[in-house]
Amino acid sequence: MILLNLYCRLGQLVYVSFQHTPSPNFFISIDHQGALAETGWLLYPSFSFINWQAQWFDFYADLQTKLQSPAKVVSVFDKVQMQGEKGAVATVDLPLALSAFDMLELDASLSCPGRRDSSCAHWDHTVQLFVCCDPLGSYCNTELGRWITAFRRGIGRWLTDVSPLIPLLDSNKCTLTMKTVPWAMPWIVSLNLRFSVSNRTDHSVKKLRPFKVMSLYSGGTFNKNYNMRYQPTKVSVPASTKKVELYAVITAHGYDDKKCGEFCITSHNFLINEVFNNTLTFDSAGTPLGCTLQVKDGAVPNEAGTWLYGRGGWCDGLQVDPWRTDITKQLNMSKFESNTVVYFGLFEGKDPNPSRDPGYIIMSSFLVFYK
Repeated sequence: MILLNLYCRLGQLVYVSFQHTPSPNFFISIDHQGALAETGWLLYPSFSFINWQAQWFDFYADLQTKLQSPAKVVSVFDKVQMQGEKGAVATVDLPLALSAFDMLELDASLSCPGRRDSSCAHWDHTVQLFVCCDPLGSYCNTELGRWITAFRRGIGRWLTDVSPLIPLLDSNKCTLTMKTVPWAMPWIVSLNLRFSVSNRTDHSVKKLRPFKVMSLYSGGTFNKNYNMRYQPTKVSVPASTKKVELYAVITAHGYDDKKCGEFCITSHNFLINEVFNNTLTFDSAGTPLGCTLQVKDGAVPNEAGTWLYGRGGWCDGLQVDPWRTDITKQLNMSKFESNTVVYFGLFEGKDPNPSRDPGYIIMSSFLVFYK
């Protein structure tokens, strides 16, 4: 800089050239186990990215502690490649005494073909886990879990509680399929089913266990006709039912002229008996740092792309947590009485009505009956 100023004062022409040298990163980190680890991409010159990586290390250390708790573990995939139409498929034997457990957790992880983040798949894609225990049954290939891939980062492990769906595992042998869009680059997947008994502080209260699920609604194209496809569903509560829960896994995707559904605020409503409205609203969608707030819950930090922005029910590199609501008091519990449930999705309190490129909703929803 001093030499440049001298030349300028002498009135001579100064020629300056800039060179850009690509580098994987300028930082490395040490995790809780004392191992070297990548920190990902720092999109902006801010130490917040270092902080987010540290938060994820804390999350991962806490996860390792949770995985030490007693459980019956069924291995489904152990570092299996997931790609193409088929995805990853395995048939497993389930514990014979399944009724002894009231908790089912999915221990899932995604890694990359190589050891570096640079070998990881581009873009973010939905990963779904489907289960089929009775090939002729109505619940064959029902969604059991959902995750979103990270954008060019090789870390990611999550423990997701899907206990209400235990009744889907109604056979001693089940086939599980884990897949994403067929054109995505390959991921290496691992998955364990963890069966356990929940901790209770009040042992005088009888433990309730799910014994039946009833499928409700799925999603679709989020346009002006979205809500026209949904009609009220009649529900009769089975005898001996003590509790009924609404269980839904919902994510919004796509980008129309109103940024729907990925970056717009949508609400998803389940109206019970025309009186009780149970609403899930994605109010952080489109916020500048919405997904950074979920790093402490397992969202992978410092990815490529716009991973920081809040989205419609999901974040890059995170599990999609089920939404659960106790609706027992909203129902007529007598087996001689019927109930109605209807779903509708709204954008800014109205039916969606994009003028181009409508987004879409991916949804699995159930009523779960406990006794």
